[in-house]
Amino acid sequence: MNRQAIVLLLTLITAFGAAHGHADANSMPSSAKKRSYYEERGDIVWEVPTDNKVIALTFDDGPHKEHTAQILNLLQQYDARATFFVVGSRVEKFPELVARALDEGHEIGNHSYSHPPFYNIGADALRKELTKTQDAIYQAAGIRSVLFRPPGGRYNDAIVSASKETGMLTVLWSWHQDTLDWRKPGVNAIVRTVLKNARNGDIVLMHDFVPGSDQTVEALKTILPELKERGFSFVTVSELLSYHEKSHKHIEVND
Repeated sequence: MNRQAIVLLLTLITAFGAAHGHADANSMPSSAKKRSYYEERGDIVWEVPTDNKVIALTFDDGPHKEHTAQILNLLQQYDARATFFVVGSRVEKFPELVARALDEGHEIGNHSYSHPPFYNIGADALRKELTKTQDAIYQAAGIRSVLFRPPGGRYNDAIVSASKETGMLTVLWSWHQDTLDWRKPGVNAIVRTVLKNARNGDIVLMHDFVPGSDQTVEALKTILPELKERGFSFVTVSELLSYHEKSHKHIEVND
């Protein structure tokens, strides 16, 4: 991602937050804050409402020497872009895969350095996890991510704040698009989850690092051509955010 693209994305992220309003981060205890609180503020993204037939495939926990490469091959075959939320310690092992993904038009997101239980670690340790991964991504591909996905999808004020302080937007996934592929549920189960629930603006959760399982790779061999046949375009999360911004501008113009 070049400097101009990064500036554009940061502008979109700022606009996304502004469009959802602002509130006092200390106005209520974290335990009482539900999805709607963070979503309305634009602090966390689960999906992007849009009339456009676009969908964002995301892959967590990699890179994996074999599976990430196989997924990249499939994405290339179907002219699909995706977002890879990478673990910093694994980026250091396979930097060439991160560089390849970026070169082929995909997006790299931050998924912590060691994949710890984020909800319970201290603020300093949390920030260290993010910055070490940012540094690993930079060493591998020459960019720093603007997107962060907390391990396990856990979130609170401290996690959101650390993400912002590191220059990133927190991104989760559409609740109806959690494939649970890390549990190795079977290829057909992964396929059914994605195809049965596919909606415009979805963010789909999958993993390119699942030890001892190639189910995600095999499922993509059905998911990609079927969604393409239905008219979906496969975009990165940042590209998906731009569809939200287009919709927001359209509403403003017609008000």
